[in-house]
Amino acid sequence: MSANILLEIFMQLNYLGNTGLKVSRLCLGTLSMGPLQANLSIKEGTHLILEALKNGINFFDTAELYQTYPYLRSAIEKTKREKLVISTKSYAYDEETAKRSLDKALTEMHTDYIDIFSLHEQESPETLRGHLKALEYFYKMKEKGIIKALGLSTHHISAVLAGIQSPLIDVIHPIINYKGLGIQDGSISEMEEAVKKAYYAGKGIYAMKILGGGNLLNRSDECFNYILNFKYMHAAAVGMRTIDEIKVNTMIFENIPVPDTLKKSISETQRRLLIDFWCELCGECVRHCSHNALKISGGKVVVDTSKCVLCGYCGFWCPQFCIKIV
Repeated sequence: MSANILLEIFMQLNYLGNTGLKVSRLCLGTLSMGPLQANLSIKEGTHLILEALKNGINFFDTAELYQTYPYLRSAIEKTKREKLVISTKSYAYDEETAKRSLDKALTEMHTDYIDIFSLHEQESPETLRGHLKALEYFYKMKEKGIIKALGLSTHHISAVLAGIQSPLIDVIHPIINYKGLGIQDGSISEMEEAVKKAYYAGKGIYAMKILGGGNLLNRSDECFNYILNFKYMHAAAVGMRTIDEIKVNTMIFENIPVPDTLKKSISETQRRLLIDFWCELCGECVRHCSHNALKISGGKVVVDTSKCVLCGYCGFWCPQFCIKIV
């Protein structure tokens, strides 16, 4: 029996908290395939999504910021919409911006509904209150069946705790990895405790940045072991941009031995250091790069590829979490 058949039979699906949505434990994060990172063609991205479906992944994470709606639209046109559980996010803060974001998602993905619509990058109870009008609009759309569940994504423990308290929030998408890389307001143990409380409160939990935005790729075994043994989550989003990455990650999530040929293919994938556009030029990465591979020049952080060893240490020091290995 082939590995593909095994995956189709045994890919584990979980109910996402109390949402009623049934999702694969492995969620395909579409940021890595889109214009902000790999910039795959629509044909390539569509093929990736369809291959994920073939391997048992039914959960897909996107956001208005990622510009990856066209990939999902193309995939939807080639299969049945109900096969995909799609989670998206926006920075909407009032009814007008919320309506605009929802209309954009529905139109650009050519779908009648969104499975999960989240407030992007919430930080605290205060930011959640600041986005309340948007959340209330999304709730009205949930009552109409246009949205199935509401959520928030966050790098902050305090936002996880705020999400627990909000009766409008169904799903929480927190940053969590074994090093605690990217958590903005506390330790990994504090984040674990907050997520545990959210889990027992019936919130759907799907983790983000389990590989530290690529900064922990050289410790991927520890990363996967940690998240797969963390009991208080229903799924984890992982950015994947090749078919081999999909195959390897589905095997890891289903505890199927990964062939050496696939391991070799993944290890030989070319990577680069990406400084995202929201960098505020604080200079922390430059000061802490022991290889002198970074400098601020022309109003941006520039990477000297002849010196950069892709250790990912600079990502630890970035307060905005805008440094990734892709």
